[in-house]
Amino acid sequence: MSTTVVKTLRRVKDTAGHTTLARVGHTDNRWYLVDATNKTLGRLASAVAVRLMGKHKPIYTPTVDVGDYIVVINTSKIRVSGRKLAQRQYEYYTYYPGGRRVKPLRDMLQQHPDTVFRMAVRRMLPKTKMGEKMLSKLKCFREAQHEHAAQKPQPLELG
Repeated sequence: MSTTVVKTLRRVKDTAGHTTLARVGHTDNRWYLVDATNKTLGRLASAVAVRLMGKHKPIYTPTVDVGDYIVVINTSKIRVSGRKLAQRQYEYYTYYPGGRRVKPLRDMLQQHPDTVFRMAVRRMLPKTKMGEKMLSKLKCFREAQHEHAAQKPQPLELG
């Protein structure tokens, strides 16, 4: 073999099999704007959860938060399929005796659509401190106005 072929093979062999891992100080977070108008709740929530975790990036590392910031607008115009409006219920407890409260999805979507979307995404994220940090990068708004214009979020089509 010639010396150039040997050098090329050595260079390929030295770099083959090396995986790029993100470090804790990773700061390549971008801001994206997602419009939830006429999108299905579960499908949009799972796509947003993937973006918050950073699984769409080639540098994804499970132990490092490499996800992006997501601003979701028009959550009041989100839709659900099937009979979920009548059947799905949200339960909470007031910490008083007999304080268990149950609200159907129909009422929750009328009163707090941003909370419904946030809860759907939260249940798809890791149940750790890093999952809470990922959820803090999700900004939900009922209408089209939002307070993150200074970050210049880029429009993103999901779901």
